[in-house]
Amino acid sequence: MRRSVRSITTALALGFALYFAARGIWWTVQPDAPLLIVAAIAFYLASVLTAVLGAPREVRMPVGSAVLALASSAIVPVLVSLALEPSLRGAGFATWYIGATGLLAVVCIVRRRPLVGWAMLVTLIVAACAFMGIGSAFTLGLVGSITWVVVAQLLVFFWDRAVRDTERLADVQRAVSAWHATQLVRQRERRVRAQRALAVAGPVLSRTIAVRGQLSEDERLQARLAEGTLRDELRGGDLMSEAVREAITDARRAGATVTVFDEGGLEGIDEERLDEIRAELAGVLARARSNRLIIRAGRDETNAVTVVGRTAGGATDDDAVELWHEIRRVAE
Repeated sequence: MRRSVRSITTALALGFALYFAARGIWWTVQPDAPLLIVAAIAFYLASVLTAVLGAPREVRMPVGSAVLALASSAIVPVLVSLALEPSLRGAGFATWYIGATGLLAVVCIVRRRPLVGWAMLVTLIVAACAFMGIGSAFTLGLVGSITWVVVAQLLVFFWDRAVRDTERLADVQRAVSAWHATQLVRQRERRVRAQRALAVAGPVLSRTIAVRGQLSEDERLQARLAEGTLRDELRGGDLMSEAVREAITDARRAGATVTVFDEGGLEGIDEERLDEIRAELAGVLARARSNRLIIRAGRDETNAVTVVGRTAGGATDDDAVELWHEIRRVAE
């Protein structure tokens, strides 16, 4: 689509350029220096071809083409005017350079050289008014060239803004799609964890209901383990793995109270590093001998997981902290 639009605009620009060049050759009165007009037409056509066809894969016009176009806006009016008597400078074949230069300025603006395009328009206004007079210059086409340039600038401005808005909209749509996919994955993970927890707690709950709460010591232990497992699956998030689950269960069997919190500290970490973090966490828990273990994955730039071990009576005593282990987000 973009290629076809560019082909059409290129064809239109070259077609109008040839039209203006043909007007310059169609003399109704013999010029005093026809070679100057021919030279002006040749120089103009070279400038147009360079501006339109130069660097076809890029929207922005090359610097050399822009400089040549600017030089054309100054040289072509002088050559045409010097080739004719002052009384003939307002003739139809003599004013072709006004529309031609306006067209070239439009090409510069469309190809993202707006300063060059406006400089060409100013140069054209000065040259036309100097050789034909202000009234004649505006009557014989200068208003049209000014209008072309203004309209081209507005169209380019609104087009660029529309492109930026479209790109932002596409970015938002991609972000929404990614967020939606993430939510689906998290929902699936939560369902898997809930199913895992219910698989552990279900038999215990059924047994508790069946015996109306009259459980043996071993069954009470299993009930406490099932309750803890259920909390871990709901709160643990990305912290949980088979090794971590086994280590937590062993710690609880040994009489420890284990609390797990995943507050998003593992977000953004690649899967390989996550496996390393979980393996390190399982090892720390297997070696821990504290009565109370707190595992927390907080939002920290440096640490992914913090494990704190306290004694039974150390809720308010800082000296009762027996274990403090931090697992980095990035491997050291």
